[in-house]
Amino acid sequence: MPHAKTDDGVNLCYEETGSGTPIIFVHEFAGDYRSWEPQIRHFGQRYRAIVYNARGYPPSDVPEAVSSYSQNRAADDIAAVLDHLGITKAHIVGLSMGGFATLHFGFRHPQRALSLVVAGCGYGAEPGQRERFRAEADVVAATILREGMVAFSEKYAYGPTRVQYANKDPRGFAAFKKMLSEHSALGSANTQLGCQKERPSLYELTEQMKALAVPTLVLTGDEDWPCLAPGILMKQTIPSAALAVMPNCGHGINEEDPAEFNRLVESFITHADSGRWPMRDPRAVSASITGMK
Repeated sequence: MPHAKTDDGVNLCYEETGSGTPIIFVHEFAGDYRSWEPQIRHFGQRYRAIVYNARGYPPSDVPEAVSSYSQNRAADDIAAVLDHLGITKAHIVGLSMGGFATLHFGFRHPQRALSLVVAGCGYGAEPGQRERFRAEADVVAATILREGMVAFSEKYAYGPTRVQYANKDPRGFAAFKKMLSEHSALGSANTQLGCQKERPSLYELTEQMKALAVPTLVLTGDEDWPCLAPGILMKQTIPSAALAVMPNCGHGINEEDPAEFNRLVESFITHADSGRWPMRDPRAVSASITGMK
């Protein structure tokens, strides 16, 4: 695979297909560039569709130091791929870990984003869950290093927001679980410790959200419990945001229900490209329920 080099010397392997307006897809912790196959096939017919593996996910480089992994680096790595491809601006679509990276890309590089799709974003964000999430990140990393990815995948793949996929599409779920089992143990553990565990809570980022004017679509499954309240927070706080909730879906919504995911994202991108994506009307935000004071 071809690769782009980051400013700290990490090689990120990528693929692209199609031509036209660029869309870059940013994968989740349990996935990799292959997770976006339903989107690459669909959007590659109309757009320049780009996927890449994050640092820590072979064939991209796997830095040995936890310090090489962070939320800011994850956002800047998107920019590094765009720079390598000579792309000034693109639509950014991210899921979960990739959704956090997409949101932070909007904070750090708003001039580079045609739009943002922030999907499945919110794990550990709620104030009451913050320390629990950090402790679980330590457990996940230790389990990976102790037992290896094959054993880890047999547990992690059946989490409370993954079983929906297993029930809905056993064949697709089996491919997802196999993909997870093939990941680098070191890279996955370091990603947990450097990026997942240390990222700031969304509830600490409301001032940055209020300043975000890039067209934004927040997407979540209605059984992706850790993402529901944070999704509402982003909708309420980002003035350019819309919120869509996919019914009977868990966390991996782009694979679990690719047709609905693609439909929602394509409609959003079409509106953004036309210049018709709205900012929220200030009259829609009021302490009054009816507007009659």
